[in-house]
Amino acid sequence: MTQPEITLYHSPNTRSTGTLTLLEELGAPYRLHSLNMKAGEQREPAYLAINPMGKVPAIRYGDALVTEQPAIFIFLADLFAQAKLAPALTDPLRGPYLRWLAFYGSSFEPALVDHSQQRETPRSMCPYGDYATTIGTLFAQLEKGPYLLGDTFSAADVLWGTALAWTTQFKLVEATPAVQAYIGRTTSRPAVARAREIDARLVAQQGG
Repeated sequence: MTQPEITLYHSPNTRSTGTLTLLEELGAPYRLHSLNMKAGEQREPAYLAINPMGKVPAIRYGDALVTEQPAIFIFLADLFAQAKLAPALTDPLRGPYLRWLAFYGSSFEPALVDHSQQRETPRSMCPYGDYATTIGTLFAQLEKGPYLLGDTFSAADVLWGTALAWTTQFKLVEATPAVQAYIGRTTSRPAVARAREIDARLVAQQGG
C-alpha cells in the first residue's frame, strides 16, 4: 500500500522551521508548500481553509490535517518510528517525552509571551502557574543533560533546540551555560544544517 504524501505548510525562519528540521531528522519524504508571511499569504482564504488560525506549521497526510507543533511532532515521530525519535508506548521514557512536548505549548510559549508583554495573570487563573517556575522547571531539566530524556535524543529535542535557539537570540530566554550547551548539541546536527539551507533558499526566493 502506498503511503500518503506529507505536505508541510511552512514559512522560512518561523516556528515551522522546527517541523522542517524534524522531517529532515526523520528522513521522511515530504512536499514543501511555502508561504510568504511578509506578503500575508497566511491570511488568505486558501490557507485559512487549512489552518483558520493563520499560523504555521501545518501538515497534511492523506486526508489527515494536523496543526499545533506538539501534535505535529507526536504524529510525525510516531509515523516514522523507524527513526527512533519517539519512545514506544511501553517505554518508560514515553511519559516524560510527551510531557516535554506538551510543556512547550501549554506552559513555555504562553509564559514567554506574557512575560515579554509584561502581562501578569493571578497564579490561580494562570494555566502555567508563573514565568519563573516555568523557566526554572525547564532549566533544571536541561542541567541534567545531555538531552531532555537524559542520554536519549528525541523529537522533543528537535522542538526545544529550535525554540531555544531563537528565544535566546532575541534575549527572551537567558542563555545560561546549560542552555547554550544544549542548543549547541541540538543544533549542530546535519538535519539542522539542511533545514537552514532550505530556509535560506526560500528567503532568497521571497526577496529577502
